[in-house]
Amino acid sequence: MSQYVAKATALANNLAALARPQLKEFWKYAKVELSPPLPGDFQKLQTAAKSTKKLKTDVKGLGGRLGQVTVREAWLNILVTVEVITWFYMGEVIGRRHFVGYKV
Repeated sequence: MSQYVAKATALANNLAALARPQLKEFWKYAKVELSPPLPGDFQKLQTAAKSTKKLKTDVKGLGGRLGQVTVREAWLNILVTVEVITWFYMGEVIGRRHFVGYKV
């Protein structure tokens, strides 16, 4: 029976030694990422809220500009949209590791 206890103790010590580097890294990032927000963070949120209000007013003003888009600008917008959609679907194919559907 004592040999099982000795093996279990040795296994636990070995496991603890192997887990130390990962736990050290985990705690390093956990201290930063899981800490509560600081007062300076709230000021950043207020400035972000102001910039979103400005963005909303810019989008409202876009209604009159929509008819003034040149053919070149429209063509570039279409190309950018097609490129974004293509990269999205390429990422889906890479993620599935199969061209059509998921391998079940």
